[in-house]
Amino acid sequence: MNSEAASEDQKAILLIRAMTVKDLSGVMEVEKLSYASPWRFEDFYREVVFNQLAFYYVAEVKGFIAGFVGIWLIVDEAHITNIAVHPECRGKKIGEKLLLHTLEEAKKKGARRVVLEVRVSNYKAQNLYLKHNFRYVGVRKNYYRDNNEDAFLMEKVLR
Repeated sequence: MNSEAASEDQKAILLIRAMTVKDLSGVMEVEKLSYASPWRFEDFYREVVFNQLAFYYVAEVKGFIAGFVGIWLIVDEAHITNIAVHPECRGKKIGEKLLLHTLEEAKKKGARRVVLEVRVSNYKAQNLYLKHNFRYVGVRKNYYRDNNEDAFLMEKVLR
């Protein structure tokens, strides 16, 4: 999809729904445009098909995958594995809507706490998480393999 079509699509209704195998080509496009060390197709396939602890959601506009988010739910803790928005769709609160949807789904599934890692240089993401009452709880040294950047560990207690 070209940028004009994607921009026009943003006027359409955003649908957030469970990710399926049919979504993976669109998810891979977003993943490759968003991360220096993207997950492979096989990684997402395993998460969607085989991992019973994984829950992945896509943000869709007229069939275009505008973004996605994934969590692992282990007992009463949800771990956000990744969240990304297509570059042509950024700045439209899609990431925030994905985050809020995921927090609600995690709570419904029994999570009492949500954790995630975020690059120390990713101020936009940190600000989004802080806006929604995440707090810094630690640092994971050399967490990102592409450049050995540290990650902040952040958490939110669900009420």
